[in-house]
Amino acid sequence: MIAQPRHSKKSVEILFEDSWYLIVNKPAGLVVIPTPHKEERTLTTLVNQQHAYPEKGRLHPCHRLDRDTSGVIVFAYGKKNQKLLMDVFQGRLVKKKYIAFVHGKMKKNSGRLEGAIVSYDSMKYHKRPKSKWALSTYTVQRLMKNFSVVEVDLMTGRTNQIRIQFSQIGHPLLGERKYAFAKDYNLKFRRTALHAHQISFRHPVTKKSIEIQAPLSDDMEKLLS
Repeated sequence: MIAQPRHSKKSVEILFEDSWYLIVNKPAGLVVIPTPHKEERTLTTLVNQQHAYPEKGRLHPCHRLDRDTSGVIVFAYGKKNQKLLMDVFQGRLVKKKYIAFVHGKMKKNSGRLEGAIVSYDSMKYHKRPKSKWALSTYTVQRLMKNFSVVEVDLMTGRTNQIRIQFSQIGHPLLGERKYAFAKDYNLKFRRTALHAHQISFRHPVTKKSIEIQAPLSDDMEKLLS
């Protein structure tokens, strides 16, 4: 089943909703759940304020997106439904596609990025961070004057995987400040130019195929124009 976006007068756009799950288009700049900084305004608090129904239970995120990343994210009504879908994620049965704007012009129209990576967060919180094997594939969608638009398929779901892998090949994302030096690039962007474009999975309750797409965020659309 391919779901079409349903616009709401409220601030978070609904992409899909049924009795078990709510899927929204996350705005950039919001954390999904509070960090150690204990943010009060999170995506989880917003969706619960706007879309929770007492008879369905509280909304809980089934996966995460970085603060800067916009796009598709799935919430479950109640802990039971959250666990059902998180089991699907852990079984690597969820397909996710991202749109990234990367510095420079990619030489290949498509490719495979594979190897061990270590995230900045792991280096920050662990004295001996472990590297993890990561695999992504990409297809170039457009070549702009100073950057490339790529669609990325995640085969593994490592922390900051896309950001690290494109920095490793010399094409860091626009707005990247953790894995590249922003001062080295003339083109500036206020955040990491990454958008969770599509998610597809088999609904753990109805067993129907779900495919959800989120329209590109306004700031990324503006850069394309």
